[in-house]
Amino acid sequence: MKSKFFLTALAVIFFSGCYETKNIPAVAGFDLERYLGKWYEIYRLPNRFEQGMSKVSAEYMMTQDGVCKVINRGIRDGVEKSITGFVRFSGKKDTGELEVSFFRPFYGRYRIIKLAPDYRYSVVTSGSKDYLWILSRTPRLSADDLAEITAFLKQNNFPVDKLIAGQ
Repeated sequence: MKSKFFLTALAVIFFSGCYETKNIPAVAGFDLERYLGKWYEIYRLPNRFEQGMSKVSAEYMMTQDGVCKVINRGIRDGVEKSITGFVRFSGKKDTGELEVSFFRPFYGRYRIIKLAPDYRYSVVTSGSKDYLWILSRTPRLSADDLAEITAFLKQNNFPVDKLIAGQ
């Protein structure tokens, strides 16, 4: 169930010319195979395409022909909405600097700027501090993980007071 709202908002995010996060390096030592699977959106900065959505998740998988896909899901007005995208590296394959397309041939930035060593949580942005997602392998983060992530975000001048729950 592709939503025109998802597509419009993603275009705004990924094709804006603002690269405010370029001074925050994407994670090194990234392993796409370990990143595959389901991620729950714990918190996000408000954005138009997810407005009114809850129980948001993303599932990353490899197809038989070696293409990485992502299915984003969420509930809006009691109805599940989903959209499928394609993921590729934008640089080195061991760096969390990716690109995602929900409407080919256009790709947008997907920058993993913090990742737990055991891949239990991930912090993702685009090129702008206006967009941020805190993801977890479970529907809840521990208080310690949340404190660590929040300190990191504050240190990098993200507006943490504006975060809203994704679950």
